[in-house]
Amino acid sequence: MTTEKATKKKPLWLLIEEEFLALDPQAISGGSPEETIQRIAGNLDGKGYNVSKHGGHMVQLRFAAEDMRKVGRPLMKDFNDAIGAFALDDMMDAYAASDKLINDVGATWPKLKQAECRPVVIGFVEQRKLDLLIEKAKSLSGDDGIELLINEGVAFEVITSAMEITPEKLKEVNTAMEKRRAERQRVMTLLEKVQDKPDAEKVRYLFDNNVAEPLVIELAGVDQGAIADAKKAMEAELAEKQRLAEEEAARKKAEAEGPSLDAMSPDEMLGHIEAIREIMEFSDQEKEIRTMCEQSAIPKALVDIAVSDPAKLDELEKEAGG
Repeated sequence: MTTEKATKKKPLWLLIEEEFLALDPQAISGGSPEETIQRIAGNLDGKGYNVSKHGGHMVQLRFAAEDMRKVGRPLMKDFNDAIGAFALDDMMDAYAASDKLINDVGATWPKLKQAECRPVVIGFVEQRKLDLLIEKAKSLSGDDGIELLINEGVAFEVITSAMEITPEKLKEVNTAMEKRRAERQRVMTLLEKVQDKPDAEKVRYLFDNNVAEPLVIELAGVDQGAIADAKKAMEAELAEKQRLAEEEAARKKAEAEGPSLDAMSPDEMLGHIEAIREIMEFSDQEKEIRTMCEQSAIPKALVDIAVSDPAKLDELEKEAGG
């Protein structure tokens, strides 16, 4: 009696053809194929299929044997040769590849075009595609092979087994891919805001938002010329910003240091010297003198003299009319 499990696992027509594939073709095309047919029926009985005592199943077996006798070889030989000739690129669309396989092999074996055969053919094609994907993945360096299988929707348990990696490694690679996908989405959102702008503005906007150059080229659809122009403009702007910043720093420094000796009026000179002397009455430590002079807005030129050559303050005071 045919079990439900056996029926769901493989259809009878496929099991018959697999039995024929294991035979010497002469066993069917010779003068007395009945013994072989009965042996195959017994084999199928042992696999849970009621064939030898089921009239319809025996008719199906005999018709298949007659087809093989006419062609001179098993259907599965032609089928395996055809599917084995497919490259990975031929099988990326499993349904299109299945249609081609059915039409090509079905020219010799019309029963392959029957509706019950199509799901089986698709299953073979999908398995062959998976085998080729794994083969390609193993040939790639680094994590590229793992990423290929993830992108193709291969089940995670299949990936870990085929690539001999741990679930933790697979999770690491998948997380990195998700981050890259999120970054691509972020860039696409940024591009929507400048979609009507010239390429130079798009590039500049993306650079300002910390987008890596390879993604700028890929997603903005610009060439290296646009990248170079944007970088040149940015470098010029950065140089100008740097120049202005240096000027401002110099201005603040000069402002903090106060006027030079020549720029002070006699009254200003005398006032600052008097203040310095008052400070030096409190401390003779250079660091403390400088701190208190800075707090009192005394020009640095005078402070430098006070801590290095205090006697010169008398000369300056005299020159100022003090």
